[in-house]
Amino acid sequence: MKKFVVFVLALLFVNGLSAQVKPGIETLRDDKFKMLEGKRVGLITNQTGVDSRLKSTIDILFEAPNVNLVALYSPEHGIRGDVTAGENIADAKDVRTDLPIYSLYGPTKKPTPEMLKEVDILLYDLQDIGCRSYTNISTMGLAMEAAAENNIEFMVLDRPNPLGGNRFEGQPNVEPGLISFVSQFPITYVHGFTVGELAKFLNEEGMLKNGVKCKLSVAKMKGWKRKMNFEATGLPWVLSSPHIPHPNTAYFYVLAGIFGELHPFYIGIGYTLPFEFFCAEWIDAEKLSANLNALGIPGALFRPVHYRPYYNLRDSKYSFKEAAYLHGVQTYITDFDKIPLSLIQFYVLQECYKLHPDKNVFELHQDRWKMFDQVCGTSRIREAFAKDFTVKSIEGIWNEGVDSFKENAKKYFLYK
Repeated sequence: MKKFVVFVLALLFVNGLSAQVKPGIETLRDDKFKMLEGKRVGLITNQTGVDSRLKSTIDILFEAPNVNLVALYSPEHGIRGDVTAGENIADAKDVRTDLPIYSLYGPTKKPTPEMLKEVDILLYDLQDIGCRSYTNISTMGLAMEAAAENNIEFMVLDRPNPLGGNRFEGQPNVEPGLISFVSQFPITYVHGFTVGELAKFLNEEGMLKNGVKCKLSVAKMKGWKRKMNFEATGLPWVLSSPHIPHPNTAYFYVLAGIFGELHPFYIGIGYTLPFEFFCAEWIDAEKLSANLNALGIPGALFRPVHYRPYYNLRDSKYSFKEAAYLHGVQTYITDFDKIPLSLIQFYVLQECYKLHPDKNVFELHQDRWKMFDQVCGTSRIREAFAKDFTVKSIEGIWNEGVDSFKENAKKYFLYK
């Protein structure tokens, strides 16, 4: 047992030494926190705000002799990652530093003047996963607005995009009536930005409320390249939310997350492989797998699966023994560069409907239309797809404006 423990610790040690990328918190520390001297600092972070040796950004700043950290701000999932998806966060005090924690995920999602009255500069250090519907970037944008409105500086401590820096998918036009915390800004559904680049884009493109601009700076990473997936960085992955346990889960979040808004289906949440499954009680798993593989979708393979979820976020009251068996497919990514990542869920819907035309998922749960549309950023996807259940009917809408958006986005790239 002792040998095993030593071996694991040795692996962690080697990984820390071999990291090719320094996140923003480390480059800021290397510069001896000069940008923060003489300023009262507020920090938006959670459990993902760590250096390459897993030391919390909170502790790093709190212990620095020339940094005056005065307040913490919590996004979804809590400052220490101890709150599940969708649950409101309450104001509190941090157990380690005794600093006040202000909630940005509850009745208040944008820092108020009262929350910022003791702050001169607001820092943002959260790991994003490269998708518009992930609420961390909504928190960032609203905090930038608050900083601008209250004449406070804003600094992003940059981190890698686990999808790399070259993938842009899904039309960028969020309809006015569908702006929400899962589509706060008109950007592509999959964006290749780092959070620092995204902050620059939002600021300079006038996307903050009333076109305000904050005094923005970015503590850039060192060593990150656009072609890198997260594993190539050598950095340790800290789960960015309870259902993003591994860096490659970010791929599957994009691949299945919209589909998960249709409640007749289960996508592996409540089991060991979140976002990797497409299942329901009534699916013919073997036929669905065969039909999907027959399509020859580049970079994707499917296998039939049968499982019973350990828990269900929609109804947490039932026990494991009471849960129904679910049937469907697991997705395998065989070529990340070729797979049409965000369209996979629509191919699955297409083939499910061919096999089970009596299960029109849009008719089964009309109460889910709004959330589905909010995540898509438009009602046009649902309206077009529901007519004939073919990917062909939505490809043009889904890809509308992506190329021009990416070309414009390049102006804000900080890395090659």
